[in-house]
Amino acid sequence: MIQTPTPLASSLFSLLTIASLLVAVVMLGSHWLKNYLYAFAAESWVIAALSAAVGFYGHYPELYLIAALTLLFRGLVLPYLIWRIIRRLAVDREIHVILQPGMSMVVGALFVMFAFAVAVRVAGEFHLELTVAVLALTVMLSMKLIGFLMLAVRHEAISQILGLLVLENGIFLGTQILVPGMPLLIELVILFDLLVIVACFGVLVRYLVTHAGTTSSLQLKRLVG
Repeated sequence: MIQTPTPLASSLFSLLTIASLLVAVVMLGSHWLKNYLYAFAAESWVIAALSAAVGFYGHYPELYLIAALTLLFRGLVLPYLIWRIIRRLAVDREIHVILQPGMSMVVGALFVMFAFAVAVRVAGEFHLELTVAVLALTVMLSMKLIGFLMLAVRHEAISQILGLLVLENGIFLGTQILVPGMPLLIELVILFDLLVIVACFGVLVRYLVTHAGTTSSLQLKRLVG
């Protein structure tokens, strides 16, 4: 954790952190898969900017490389790969949903409130007195919960991919503020894992289309037993 950041640095960290959370909540308010994709790309760009800002104000030069790789892989390569899957499948929107977008956003807001309560409690236990630390914990947990919510209430395979990526983005964002000195090798392994996740889901989607004639993960129940 950066020790006593300046007011300007703290404000910038808070602004970027809140922006990433707002983008994640926006993903809950749409049926259109392209909107999910654009929101994920924007969220990744914001996290890349946050990494660069933490590196600058915290004097962690390795975070400049992390910011560049985040922008390249999370903000460009992964969205492009997912966009190719969407274009090949000719699937535009989420059809099978448990919660409508409006109600999903309400649940997402409740998750944010729950995450804030947990973050305040954790910050008190570990004596994290900085406001930005509490905010980072809140957003990290909120994005994880939103990612799980997308996995639970969205059934298109593309939505499942993006739900997992949002969940991982939340963890990554929290580490940039709370543990900015994390070894570079670990960050590179995480980025490689994301590419593996997208590749595996690409294979899963092709299986669903070939054997079930749909891209809905509801058809995975046929694998049970």
